[in-house]
Amino acid sequence: MVDLTLTTFDWVPVLPRGFVRDLRVRWALEEAGLPYRVASTPFGDRGAGHLAHQPFGQVPWLTDGDLSIFESGAILLHIGELSATLLPGDPRGRAAVVEWLFAALNSVEMASLPWGLLHFAGETDDTPAWRRFDDFLKLRLTRLEPVLADRDWLAGDFSIADVVMADVLRLVDRFDGLARHPACSDYVARATARPAFVKAHADQMAHFAAADEGVMQPSNSRSTDASANLRGTVR
Repeated sequence: MVDLTLTTFDWVPVLPRGFVRDLRVRWALEEAGLPYRVASTPFGDRGAGHLAHQPFGQVPWLTDGDLSIFESGAILLHIGELSATLLPGDPRGRAAVVEWLFAALNSVEMASLPWGLLHFAGETDDTPAWRRFDDFLKLRLTRLEPVLADRDWLAGDFSIADVVMADVLRLVDRFDGLARHPACSDYVARATARPAFVKAHADQMAHFAAADEGVMQPSNSRSTDASANLRGTVR
């Protein structure tokens, strides 16, 4: 019997809301139609209990009975194993989804995340470092554009690969980074129009907003640095 609990922070600053990666897990669970509960762990006190589940002090993690899994990609693979809706059972179909899942995490997100962090921090001046990251991301998007121009989803039907790739590209789109890549932009629009995404996004925003009234923000635990806030919340 499935017994799924998704753990995320009890609260995060406003800036990363909508992009904390428990969203990927919520989205996949909603797509799969699997019942789950949401639990909270303190944002400002990442102690031994937290580190036992997520050794880097980030979120999310998922428990399935006595099994605990961290890293959003690993969690989505587990969800795929529970639902053929998101991960085909045949070897060829499964391989296609898995390779695109890893492409999203390793080829695209490794370019988009530092680019996004610089945007969040307002460090987009014409410096060698910015040009290097901007060019790196543009190259990845240029390679991805013809792929997405030729299909609705990465590997046949909508899958866990699309959950991750669309979420990766959402961060780029937030800062108009897809303006010259219409196929990538249309792909994000298709994915985020899905009812499961709409619900997952609304649920995450409501979860963090509900904690706002009771939040005290001591300087030692609520960093005002934008990139530090984002780095500390997502994985």
